[in-house]
Amino acid sequence: MPFYREQVVPRLVALTCGAKALAGLRAETAAGLSGRVVEIGFGSGFNVPHYPDGVERVLAVEPSATAFRMAGKRIAASAVPVEQIGLDGQAIPLDDATCDSALCTFALCTIPDAGAALAEVRRVLRPGGRFHFLEHGLAPDPNVVAFQHRVEPLQRRIADGCHLTRDPVAMVVNAGFAIEDVDQKYGAGPKAWAYLTRAATVRT
Repeated sequence: MPFYREQVVPRLVALTCGAKALAGLRAETAAGLSGRVVEIGFGSGFNVPHYPDGVERVLAVEPSATAFRMAGKRIAASAVPVEQIGLDGQAIPLDDATCDSALCTFALCTIPDAGAALAEVRRVLRPGGRFHFLEHGLAPDPNVVAFQHRVEPLQRRIADGCHLTRDPVAMVVNAGFAIEDVDQKYGAGPKAWAYLTRAATVRT
């Protein structure tokens, strides 16, 4: 369904992930990033207004031309230059250890091989580089988890591969990052979709 994937899904994602209620969490997630930043799952650019002063340039990885086009006004209004450098977080077209920081929001749930994408993020980050992320995922409550497993097949079809039961902290730690700060809580909305993790990590 190329039309659905390219024209409908980006707008659905923008409607849900672009909610004003998430702006504060996006700002908290971006805080502390600096230098040359690679952002995987750039989407419609909802993080752009929240880049801190220390960020010099953002290298965006985003597969959807529609989503990146929707980000145009935010990019144009930003003091931070943004350049789209690739389409696939599983194969980032950058040399090893060439970025100071990395950012990912609401993308690890959808990338087909999130482990491969995290390995790529680690590869392009310099030693000690920071990786900050904001994701939804596996809830701590058994009843919610059971419901997440039941509805995930439908969720993946509607939202182009989005998983409800991935554990972002476990994935990031397994990929070779050390957690420095993590905050997990339910946000607004149905619990199956609203268990949020915001974390700051360092490449080990």
